[in-house]
Amino acid sequence: MNYVDGFVLAVPTANREIYKTHAETAAVVFKDHGALKLVECWGDDVPDGEVTSFPMAVKLKPDETVVFAWITWPSKEVRDVGMKKVMEDPRLQAGAASMPFDGKRMIFGGFQMIVDA
Repeated sequence: MNYVDGFVLAVPTANREIYKTHAETAAVVFKDHGALKLVECWGDDVPDGEVTSFPMAVKLKPDETVVFAWITWPSKEVRDVGMKKVMEDPRLQAGAASMPFDGKRMIFGGFQMIVDA
């Protein structure tokens, strides 16, 4: 079964188009290094929680929007090799200093699929 990297991050709402362009570039890079698919979702109905929530998890500020994203890989092995290559790819290195979001508040992790219905 496929392997998935998941991400939740806070993006300044004013940076929506800049972020979208960044994500489109990243999608090409990830796919060039073995990813099957990259999906980026701009928050639309993301409520605050009382105990936990997406906004709380990323310490969302009033002028930011939650983004939920994932990358699908054929396997963890392909992901491990591909992710290393992505991090070294000059197409993403060029914009690393001007990321359109605060990477310190990004939540991410790798997941083994157990249901794909």
